[in-house]
Amino acid sequence: MVATSEWRDAYAPDIATFETLARQAWQRLPGSFRELCEDVVIRVEDFAEDDVLDELELESPYDLMGLYQGVSRPEKSVSDGAPRGPDLVVLYRRAILDEWANGDDSLGEIIAHVLIHEVGHHFGFSDEDMERIETNGRR
Repeated sequence: MVATSEWRDAYAPDIATFETLARQAWQRLPGSFRELCEDVVIRVEDFAEDDVLDELELESPYDLMGLYQGVSRPEKSVSDGAPRGPDLVVLYRRAILDEWANGDDSLGEIIAHVLIHEVGHHFGFSDEDMERIETNGRR
């Protein structure tokens, strides 16, 4: 058992540390995957906004670790005149920390998993495709 005094000066990683971990996880992913997402911006926030939770019909902000917002690559068009912001993956720090505290995976593994799944589902990748991407990213 870990003595309580060992945790007295410990702090949860802050947003800047999460951003660093996300960049590191992103760089470990296969180049072919990253190329599909060349314009994606990764942002870290503590929790999802209430309107996001309401839209997704989630009761707790701890139920959402990440979210992809944007237009899929196949749906983008040069002739689409409507200005849009960049495609965005938001990582929700507090929900990810909660998952990390209750599981066996490293924080970096969870962040990579969330990144892959948010972008992957948006592009229509199967769970098997995403698992393969994750496995290749750990090498």
